[in-house]
Amino acid sequence: MKHLLLSTACCIFFVLNTFSQQRVNDTTILTSDSVQLYLKVSGKGTPCIFVHGGPGAWSRSFEAMGGNRLEEKLTMYYFDQRGSGRSKAATNEDYSPDRLVKDIENIRSLTGSEQVYLVAHSFGGIPAFKYAEKYPQHVKGLILLNATLYIYNSLISQVNFINNLYGSHISVANKDSLMQSFFAAKKIMREHKEDYKMLSDNKATVEKLDSIDNAPRDWTFAQRAFGIPDYLKDYTGETAKVKVPVLVITGTNDHNIGPDHYKLFHFPHQQVKVIKGGHVLYYEKNDDFANAVFGFIK
Repeated sequence: MKHLLLSTACCIFFVLNTFSQQRVNDTTILTSDSVQLYLKVSGKGTPCIFVHGGPGAWSRSFEAMGGNRLEEKLTMYYFDQRGSGRSKAATNEDYSPDRLVKDIENIRSLTGSEQVYLVAHSFGGIPAFKYAEKYPQHVKGLILLNATLYIYNSLISQVNFINNLYGSHISVANKDSLMQSFFAAKKIMREHKEDYKMLSDNKATVEKLDSIDNAPRDWTFAQRAFGIPDYLKDYTGETAKVKVPVLVITGTNDHNIGPDHYKLFHFPHQQVKVIKGGHVLYYEKNDDFANAVFGFIK
């Protein structure tokens, strides 16, 4: 019995010591490669890590514009990815998907729970998917909200939307020419002063989003991401091998990701919720979004 108590005490000490090493203060953690990440914890229930999009966005707008509704039934872990938002840039310049997966695992270990939910929005689908692929034993459920798993496909969808909207004829000859075509298409949209339509048909929604996102923050990851080939890969074919429970939430008018992008996903244990709306469903269709998540986590 003494040995058992001693062993238990040692385990508790190790966990607490690890936690104290990783926690810098109430809103900052230190990753295993010594990068300071912003982290806010709020809510009640099973831990849920929110993985924001961008690349290089932050968790603030999701939390402030209705994502915090999930706190009614989940303990939300809002973090800003390295080189994004309120987090610090990585001095080792490591912004790879594998490193982001390690960051998520660092946060998962801080929850004290063996299993967590992941909610991933937009570009955040890629690091969240890679986490579920590597650590399926730690994923109670993966929620892909307006998420991409193949950036090239989503960018082509954006070019096609702009062509249809303005009668332009910008073509994409191959992958090498995609970014040139994408920027040409975006230029046309800017000239019409209708950039907001990529995210929502409602200009006021995007103005509210911008009022939050225009705050001073770190953009380092945003400047590096598209120079990292692993973010441009097609991960949709790997979905059939990931056997964790998955909820896909998609918008009929999500022109940022592509309204049919989700049809490329083939998770064995997948539910799909199609909501009439765009890329900011957590705000514009908050009840539908929250009810879909709450139904999934029952």
